[in-house]
This record gives sequence, structure tokens and C-alpha cells, in this order.
Amino acid sequence: MGDAVQQYLLDLGHRNAQEREDFMIAPSNQDAVAWLDLWPDWPAPVLTIYGPVACGKSHLIAVWKDMAQAHKITLEDLDQYDADELSSRAAHFYLDDADQAIGKTEREKTLFHLYNILKEEKRSLLLTMEQAPVHRAFTIPDLASRLRAAPAVAIRAPDEEILGAVLVKLFNDRQLIVGPDVIAYILPRMERSFEAARDIVTRADRLALTNQKKVSSALIREILDE
Repeated sequence: MGDAVQQYLLDLGHRNAQEREDFMIAPSNQDAVAWLDLWPDWPAPVLTIYGPVACGKSHLIAVWKDMAQAHKITLEDLDQYDADELSSRAAHFYLDDADQAIGKTEREKTLFHLYNILKEEKRSLLLTMEQAPVHRAFTIPDLASRLRAAPAVAIRAPDEEILGAVLVKLFNDRQLIVGPDVIAYILPRMERSFEAARDIVTRADRLALTNQKKVSSALIREILDE
């Protein structure tokens, strides 16, 4: 499969681990992982992975990008280029945060024509969204029918086991070693979301660096009390 892209955020002094082996498979995300493993035998040219902020959608994009040698399409690309121009850039594509394209007529038109090109040429597009296409209000009915008929798979809110594993991974990404007592302290006191986990780890990293302290339950208490 090859190595997925690794991003370095130098200002925070940590590495985002985004290789396949770094992705923690759990009941909340195993269906999405299974759909990636089916590529290139998807039943439609488009697969949509949807779920809440910070649930792991971007990590799966990084994995699939390397699998398919896929090219990124941005929202700005949809504004500036037509489908023929975009389709000439690579064989396969991904669009993160595709919610922002839905409801915008010109963006939808470009996506619709791109869909048709990819279908004709047996190529692929991976979309990530916060909501499934069936729950979104489209302006182009033909695009709506195609995306709603194509496979869409959810990453659901995490249970405590996966949330604890995510916390450990996020601390490790920042080269912060925390004991199980710290994780046990955080879990019953935090919001049940990946976004909250990421926020807690980011704030803990900054506070520990500022105060030259290790990440402890006392430091976490200070963060949660803010």
C-alpha cells in the first residue's frame, strides 16, 4: 500500500501519524475501512465517507490517497475550473469537506460533470462530508440522485474504548507520554467526540510547554476547569 502522507506541524512540535497502521479500527469506523479496502471495485465512481468533525475522515483520505495515487480537488478548484480541466490532472481524486459544495449551483454542476467523466472512464472520487448525501439539499437534482445512489458510509461517534485509544495516539503524536491514570481521568469528564479529544490534547501540550510541566491529572483538571 505504501506510506501515507505524514504532515509535520512544526509550530506545535508534533507529527500527525497518518499511515494505515496508525488508524485505529473500531466498530465506529470499521465499515468505512472496509469500503476503502474494496477499491477499486466500488459499485459507483464515488464513495462518500461522512461523520462528525475530527472523527478520522482526513486520516482515511490520506490512506486512500496513497492507495490510489489520488489528486486533491479543493472547493476553489470547483469555482475556477470545469470538469474537463479537473479530470485531466490525474486518474483518481478526493474532495474533503464536500458539504461546502452542496447547495452551491456552480460547484454542483462541476461535480456532476466530473462524476459522469469518472463513471465513463472507470475512475474514482472519494468525498468526505459531515452528513450523508441523502440528508443534504442539492440544487442539481441529477447530482443529488447520483450521490444518493452511490455508497455512503458513516464514521460514528466513538465509544469510550476507541476514545481512550485516540487520546493515547494524539498524545503520542506530540511525543507526550501520559499514564493510564491521566486517560482514565479525562474520559468521564470530556465530551464524547474526537474533536474534544483533539482540543484537550492540543491545550495540554501548550500548557505543559508554557509551564514546563508534565501532562498530569492536575494539569488536565486545570484545562477542563477553564
